[in-house]
Amino acid sequence: MKIAVLGAGVIGVTSAWYLAKAGHEVEVIDRQPGPALETSFANAGQVSPGYSAPWAAPGIPLKAMKWLTMKHSPLVLRPGLDWQSWRWVSQMLLNCTETAYERNKGRMVRIAEYSRDRLEDLRAETGIAYDERTQGTLQLFRTQKQLDGIGKDIAVLRAYGVPYEVLDVEACVAAEPGLRQMRHTFVGGLRLPHDETGDCFKFTNALAQLATDNGVRFRFGTSVSALEHDGSRITSVRTASGVERFDAVLVACGSFSPALVRPLGITLPVYPVKGYSITVPIIDEGRAPVSTIMDETYKVAITRLGDRIRVGGTAEISGFNTRLDPARRETLETSVGSLFPGAADLAAGSFWTGMRPMTPDGTPVIGATPFANLFLNTGHGTLGWTMSCGSAQLIADIISGRSPAIDHADLGVARYA
Repeated sequence: MKIAVLGAGVIGVTSAWYLAKAGHEVEVIDRQPGPALETSFANAGQVSPGYSAPWAAPGIPLKAMKWLTMKHSPLVLRPGLDWQSWRWVSQMLLNCTETAYERNKGRMVRIAEYSRDRLEDLRAETGIAYDERTQGTLQLFRTQKQLDGIGKDIAVLRAYGVPYEVLDVEACVAAEPGLRQMRHTFVGGLRLPHDETGDCFKFTNALAQLATDNGVRFRFGTSVSALEHDGSRITSVRTASGVERFDAVLVACGSFSPALVRPLGITLPVYPVKGYSITVPIIDEGRAPVSTIMDETYKVAITRLGDRIRVGGTAEISGFNTRLDPARRETLETSVGSLFPGAADLAAGSFWTGMRPMTPDGTPVIGATPFANLFLNTGHGTLGWTMSCGSAQLIADIISGRSPAIDHADLGVARYA
C-alpha cells in the first residue's frame, strides 16, 4: 500500500520505518524543515518502561492544589484556558481513582515494555547510535513519605515482571556516585536496572536516514490542511502544495492531531501539556550522573547524554503557548544543582520548551478509526521516546492486517466513545 505518515517526530519516523519494513510505500509529511524539531527535539532523554505511569492518579487533585502554591511547582496552570482545556482537565480528574490508575498504568507498561524490546532489536539490526546508555534509571525520594508511597507502583511492576530494586541511601550512591556529596538530601530510591537513556533527536534523525535508505520518502516544509473523504474512507490528503491520494493515512502529529481529525467527526482528547528542558555541558565527570535520575519532589528527570546533561520537567497547562518562562528554568537548575552541584555549567545551558501530546488517561491512542483507511498513533505525552518503537511496530501490524504481538483492543480512540 501507499501510506502517508503525517508527522516526522519520533512517533512518525519510527512508524514509517516499521511500515516500510512491512513492505509498504511510505511518505512522511511534516511542516518542519527536518525530523524531530518539535516535541522530540530536547525531551528528557529517558527510555523508561518501568516508570510508565499516568499523571492521573489517586491523590493527585489534592497534590495539585499544593503544587500550585509552590515556588518550584511541577504543575503550572495558566488562567484564561478555553473550554477544550477544561474538558481535558475534567476528564483527567475522572481518571484519578484506584481502578482507573491500575488499568491505565497496566496499558502503559504493556506498550512500554514491548517498545523497549523492539528498540533493542532495532539497535542490534542497524547499529543505530544516539548517545545511548543501558544503565538503568533511579527514582530518588527526598522524603520518607515519598518512599513509603511506592507500593502501588511496585505491585504493577511485579504483575508485569519488571525488575526493580528498592535502594537505601548508600545503594543509591553506589548506583549514581555523583550523588555522594548530597546523600543527606534524600532517603532512598527505586531503581529499574533495565531502563535506558538516549538522545531522541539524534535517534530520530539517524532512523530517518535509515528509512530514506530503505525507500521512505520525506516531504518537509509541507503543511497538511485537510483530510478529504467520501464518508467511509480518506480519499486524499490536502497540503499546501496540492492534493495527493494514498491507500492509507496515519496521523502521528502529536498535539496537532485533534485539529486534523476533528472535521471528520473524530473527537481525540489529546492536549498540549507544555514541558521544559535545559541541556548543559558537563564540567566535572566525577560529579555528573551516569544515567537518569527522577527527582520525585520536583518531578524532574536528570539524564546523562554523552558529555551533556539533559534536565526536563514541568507540566504547564496553557494551550499552544511556546514562551520560555525563566521561572521554569530556575526550577530545573534547582533540581540538578541540588543533587549534582558542580557537575555542569548551568549558565551555558540551552533552554527549550515543547508540547507533550497528553491524553486524560495517560495511554496513547493507537489503532483504527471509523474511517477504514485512517489510523492514529498519537497522545504519548512524556513517553513518546519510551513507547516509540513498540507503538510503531503495533500500528504497522494493524495497518498491514497482521496479528500484533500485544493486546491492543483497549488502545484505540473507541475507548473514549
